[in-house]
Amino acid sequence: MRIALIGYGEVGRILAEDLRARGETLAAFDLKLAGVAGDSLRGHASEHGVTLADSHAAAVRDAELIVSAVTASQAVPVAQASAPGLARGSFFLDFNSASPGAKTRAAQIVDAAGARYVEAAVMTSVPPYRIKVPLLLGGPHAKALGPLLADLGFVAEVASEKLGVASATKMCRSVMIKGLEAMLIESFTTARHYGVEDAVLASLKETFPGIDWEQQGAYFFQRVIEHGRRRSEEVREVAVTVREAGLEPWSAAGTAERQRWMADLADAGVFGAKGQPGFARSADWRAEADRILAHLRAQPLPAAREAKT
Repeated sequence: MRIALIGYGEVGRILAEDLRARGETLAAFDLKLAGVAGDSLRGHASEHGVTLADSHAAAVRDAELIVSAVTASQAVPVAQASAPGLARGSFFLDFNSASPGAKTRAAQIVDAAGARYVEAAVMTSVPPYRIKVPLLLGGPHAKALGPLLADLGFVAEVASEKLGVASATKMCRSVMIKGLEAMLIESFTTARHYGVEDAVLASLKETFPGIDWEQQGAYFFQRVIEHGRRRSEEVREVAVTVREAGLEPWSAAGTAERQRWMADLADAGVFGAKGQPGFARSADWRAEADRILAHLRAQPLPAAREAKT
């Protein structure tokens, strides 16, 4: 089968590895091919037999299935850029964590080009599950695509023939999951500053005995340090989803800011050099919290705080 991957980041590369292991023919495109990350992407593609294209339209040309796995803000632009190359009747599977409104706009573009748009809501983190990550499909073409995805090794369930239902499910879940990540980082780092982290963890264990808070802390710090930029974009889409429902997205907006803040610290090298061994891989969240606190102590005091001291 001829498959195109738009987005050759973590998710795109995982799908490429699993699909190539099945013998599928793959083309891919990523805007980062033109940047500093281009060499590593080209190396991975060469190793796994993936043909890299020089544009969205070139990547999707003649493909029977297109998988769009980019950052949330790029869901609609990718549909626009891919449209000129889409083959009539091809399936366009939108993996992106975008709002129901954004998915509807992307679908209009793809369907107008003669292809068949299907939204996919990725319901948990991809790396542990790889191609078998649970998917919810939506849209009028979802039912037709389901058996084909099953043959390729995906685990997908049709949520609704109505666009937006699958993505709304994912977005509402993300209010909780991404919010919990942000709250944990804020709570644990503050507790570390005051030296009360052991008491806080003991209290959490008593209230939620089914969660290993030490392990969860390490995992959340790792994931947000490594993927905070993408997560912050996703949560902005979550906020749009909440706003589309008529609510003010106070929680989602705060979560997006915390995720963005962590991404800024990562870009500044607070957690070590990106791509190097040990980056975002500490088994103890305290090591990363201490890096945050050391960075904050090194910053000039805001004027309001200086006045009080």
